[in-house]
Amino acid sequence: MPQPHPDAAIAVKCAVLTVSDTRTPDVDKSGNVITERLSRRRHQVVAYNLVKDEPEQVRRQILTWVAVPNIEAILVNGGTGIAPRDTTYEAIAGLLTKTLPGFGELFRMLSYEQIGSRAMASRAIAGVCKSTLIFSMPGSSKAVELAMSKLILPELIHLTTQMRGE
Repeated sequence: MPQPHPDAAIAVKCAVLTVSDTRTPDVDKSGNVITERLSRRRHQVVAYNLVKDEPEQVRRQILTWVAVPNIEAILVNGGTGIAPRDTTYEAIAGLLTKTLPGFGELFRMLSYEQIGSRAMASRAIAGVCKSTLIFSMPGSSKAVELAMSKLILPELIHLTTQMRGE
């Protein structure tokens, strides 16, 4: 699909956050998928962490990274469903000063093509907190691959340059 205008070849500085009660860094397949896909496009992963599915831990980590001047985007995976412990959406939604509703809408549409009506249970969300882009996607590695390949990587440079005012 043609882009409305070409993006400069810039490296975006990113942080990766996995939200899970069960994963450890050694078995964080989705966090590894995000890191690998970013690196493949020559973006920089400058921070990584894994936190429990506790809203306060998620918020605290995001606010810590938002305060770091060189982190331009935070990519979060996990905790976006409707199970009682899935609280990532609530933790992130309240921090966003601007939302990108199209991210969640497009993610669910693309996910529907893969998994059918179960896609409606996803609460993927994206937006801006201060001047940092935040993308929150499900924790499944297939969902992460879908979000990265079809939505985040095609637009990451463009959205970042918009945030920079370029």
